[in-house]
Amino acid sequence: MKLILVPTPVGNLSDMTYRAVTTLNEVSLILAEDTRTSGKLLNHYGIKTPMLSYHMHNEHKLATQIASRIAGGEIMALITDAGTPGISDPGFLLTREVLKLGGQVEALPGATAFVPALVVSGLPCDKFIFEGFLPVKKGRKKRLDALATEPRTMIFYESPHKLLKTLAEFQEVLGADRLICVSREISKLFEEHVRGTVTHAVAHFTAHKPKGEFVLIVQGLAERK
Repeated sequence: MKLILVPTPVGNLSDMTYRAVTTLNEVSLILAEDTRTSGKLLNHYGIKTPMLSYHMHNEHKLATQIASRIAGGEIMALITDAGTPGISDPGFLLTREVLKLGGQVEALPGATAFVPALVVSGLPCDKFIFEGFLPVKKGRKKRLDALATEPRTMIFYESPHKLLKTLAEFQEVLGADRLICVSREISKLFEEHVRGTVTHAVAHFTAHKPKGEFVLIVQGLAERK
């Protein structure tokens, strides 16, 4: 009958909404990216609903099967380790399959990492593009070259062990003086925002080993001019 996409906190557990807790208590099954990680959240809120592991390595195999159950009358929720399902996390394939089979899809508003990073960056947030994670190898240089002339503010996700590589590529392709805000550990105890040029960001994270999850907010070409 229905798939409900439920955002979960990207950091502070208090960011969970009352509606999200109520929903997770009422559905028949929770599809979780990592049941161990989600188990801590559910325990914190006393949620006893059973979980099924649903992640990037099994979603192609399970999406049609789960969608058939939902179209047949079940109500399930999909959560990821942190943030909103479908935003650089599993969610799109299952949503498409449920809709294809005539089921309903509902999305609760809630936590996502890039919105807080964007609005505190000091860069224009009236128009922006979300790139998520850049391609690991194939197509990476081509994508960066295409973004060199992008006029709007750009948003990227990056892991700590690839951060300096990505910043070095920004220096080369986008320009060393391009403004950037590097945000890490959004909504967590050690939340940090490093603002300045790409060169400044490289120097900072060379001196301070990157830790945590990162959101990169990069100045568009129009604003730079």
